[in-house]
Amino acid sequence: MSQNTIAERLKTEMMQILVETFESSNGIYLYRGTSLFETLEGVTAEEASCSVCSEGTTLAAQVKHTAFYLGVLEDYIVANKTDSVDWEEIWLRVKTVTQEEWDAIRHELKTAYQRLLITVNAIEVWEAESVVSGALAIASHSAYHLGVIRQALHSIRRS
Repeated sequence: MSQNTIAERLKTEMMQILVETFESSNGIYLYRGTSLFETLEGVTAEEASCSVCSEGTTLAAQVKHTAFYLGVLEDYIVANKTDSVDWEEIWLRVKTVTQEEWDAIRHELKTAYQRLLITVNAIEVWEAESVVSGALAIASHSAYHLGVIRQALHSIRRS
């Protein structure tokens, strides 16, 4: 298989995983209706302000963190940017949100995701370590937070 074919395949698979994780299932690993945007559609600001345990993070913080790290990893992929990042700040700051704040956080996530799709789609050479490791980090970390959000929401709604 040629390098060009491998790169094209990697880009295609990465785009499919991103779409499944964020937009809608295409049969790779999620059930229908369980993507991140579909999961967040019916979440209220009150639910987004909840955490599952007293020391836990809120759903709003989970979503804000997801938008934040998409931007950080996009910078890493594009420019191999590895500046020090304050990963804790969001967890400490984002607690109770109003409906307007919750809408803004979800909009921020969609904007970060759309920007990332453009970036990944524009990648022509998949040989750089930052491109491959950044893409894999985005896929795995996004899936992780999707799972955390879905489990937390299930617990919140059962309470």
